[in-house]
Amino acid sequence: MLLAVFWLAQGNAQKKNADYTLNIRKASGAITIDGVGNEAAWERTDVAKDFFMVLPMDDGPATNTSEIRMAYDDKNIYLLATFYNELKGRNFVESLRRDFAFGKNDNFLLFLDPFNNQTTGFSFGSNAAGAQWDGTMFAGGRIDLNWDTKWISATTQDADKWVFEMALPFKSIRYEAGVTEWGINFSRLDLKSSEKSSWTPIPRQFPTASLAYTGTLVWDRPPPPPGINYSIIPYVLGGSSQDLEANGEPVYEAKFGGDVKFSLTSSLNLDLTVNPDFSQVEVDRQVTNLDRFELFFPERRQFFLENSDLFANFGYANIRPFFSRRIGLGVPIQAGARVSGNLNENWRLGLLNMQTSAVDETGLPSQNFGVLSLQRKVFKRSNIGLMFVNKQSLNYPRDTDSLQTIFPKYNRNLGVEYNLASANNVWNGKAFFLKSFAPDQAGGGVTQAANIEYNSRKWSWSLREEWVGEDYTAEVGFVPRTGYVSLSASAGHRFFPKKGRIVSHGPELNFNYFFNESFLETDRTNFLVYNFEFRNRSNLFFFVSDDYVELLDPFDPTRLGKEELAAGTKHNWNAFGWEFSSRPQSLLTYNFGGRLGGYYLDGSRTSLTTELGYRFQPYVSLSANLNYNHISLPAPWNRSEFWLVGSEVDITFTNTLFFSNLFQYNEQTGNLNLNSRFQWRYSPASDLFLVYTNNYLIEPLEGRNWALTLKFTYWFNQ
Repeated sequence: MLLAVFWLAQGNAQKKNADYTLNIRKASGAITIDGVGNEAAWERTDVAKDFFMVLPMDDGPATNTSEIRMAYDDKNIYLLATFYNELKGRNFVESLRRDFAFGKNDNFLLFLDPFNNQTTGFSFGSNAAGAQWDGTMFAGGRIDLNWDTKWISATTQDADKWVFEMALPFKSIRYEAGVTEWGINFSRLDLKSSEKSSWTPIPRQFPTASLAYTGTLVWDRPPPPPGINYSIIPYVLGGSSQDLEANGEPVYEAKFGGDVKFSLTSSLNLDLTVNPDFSQVEVDRQVTNLDRFELFFPERRQFFLENSDLFANFGYANIRPFFSRRIGLGVPIQAGARVSGNLNENWRLGLLNMQTSAVDETGLPSQNFGVLSLQRKVFKRSNIGLMFVNKQSLNYPRDTDSLQTIFPKYNRNLGVEYNLASANNVWNGKAFFLKSFAPDQAGGGVTQAANIEYNSRKWSWSLREEWVGEDYTAEVGFVPRTGYVSLSASAGHRFFPKKGRIVSHGPELNFNYFFNESFLETDRTNFLVYNFEFRNRSNLFFFVSDDYVELLDPFDPTRLGKEELAAGTKHNWNAFGWEFSSRPQSLLTYNFGGRLGGYYLDGSRTSLTTELGYRFQPYVSLSANLNYNHISLPAPWNRSEFWLVGSEVDITFTNTLFFSNLFQYNEQTGNLNLNSRFQWRYSPASDLFLVYTNNYLIEPLEGRNWALTLKFTYWFNQ
């Protein structure tokens, strides 16, 4: 049924905003990036203006005037953006932190679709204080901000306006040689007026990043061919660490390695890494875990991020045949290579190969990880994908059969998927099939799933089904649960009052059912949500839920190391909850939520969550989050209470000099964590890091491990 709907929802219509064009010509003179824009060359450019309002309501022109000019020379693309303020007053910014939170800053964003495929691209921008934003775009409008590249910008502001100017080297992005039309759009968020606007008209239910609604950038001649383009990014580091839990002595380390980026074509890149190090990567945010299955934490390591959608987006969030964090998990990575990008307008390719070291103490052999991802565009914005994942164990340190049971010789996954994206973005969906291969695999090792979604201004609904076989394995993936069939659906409606503080409100009903492979019910979660969206950009929702669980395995409902409930026991409860998020314009921001209701064994659970933030803009941002859980169950569990507390101090001296401190106290896991990171971006994409981490056991307060690292990176490019 879902496949039939896929085809009915598909279309070959022309891009919605193809007639919105901006001509870009070669600059008539030199341009200096200073945020002033007084060069004569800017007077000879076309102007993109007359923006449309997207939020709070997409029913007319923007009230704030915005003007965009673009030009280029042999090396760079130039952009000058001028944003006039209809309402006087200072601009709102969170800090000078790179890749800022979109909704908490007056900002400008550029969306580039060099292949005009309405699916992939690049985003660049700035907040009103000059903090940069850059990321890769995928899936028609999603942005990965973990990606960095070399470019420069400057901003200035006065009482009437703020100005943003940038120079983007051609070699910093990927594009097809000889093409004279790119997809493009511009977005502005002005918190003084609570207005988000776009150069091209976009329905309010979609982000301004939606590539289905881009206009057209028309070049007076094809952009210059990039020629030979390579970058060398070496690093050196020195550090000290100590594992106190294992009674280890302090270890001192000196290390070097690096990455190489080489453009095979103007749109296909080769990445190489030797002896990589990721000590500067931000630590994971701790969470309270009352789930029966493994939690997901996102990839943050730079090598895996460019074109990461080719590898990471196959399947669903809970059915991933490939999850890059499985590589190098507590094991040194020796080297790796990756080829990724666009072969042409219709084909995309991803190839990845990584080699890890052996660990003699545990008998873990050296392992090789290989991934092939291939996508073919079909219709206007949809694609068909193929993925093959291979994990191969090599050179076992000890030749015993038990090692091959613990660390199998291989695990493989082969899959195909179809991604639906209609021309107007109203219809989206996916269907995929996966087959695993392993030495001791007893059955077919098959997984299959499909979904369809519809999202208009007033109505939204979705259908989804999943089947994951009991013997399906994905050792390099993220599949926390196997041996089930799942059916889910949702439906929602929005009402739009003509006046008042509320922009929209409406209900959403969700159904989620899980069955075993004999189609006997094991779980369900059904909930009704009522949402309120206010004109000042604050939000509120309430929900009521009904949960049923038949435990498939023993489970401690507190996850505090207490007794476990027996497999096969059945539990049913109801709950009520809410969450409110304050308007982002305030220097003091907050949100608070809660959940009151039943729990396992006819018990009860109360959960309260609060997040507070205060900023001394643009230099200091303070935040704190508190999560409290109270669980009441019969003996032997009785009453359990635990807190999760996190606080962050983010100091941005300039838009190139940062000092962040993260403190986390997790009573459930008994861990106290401190992470401090100083970063100096002394040159575009080149950094000096000083990172300190320390972990303690809460009770008794004893050190677990600590590390101090000084790391220096530099980006050489040709």
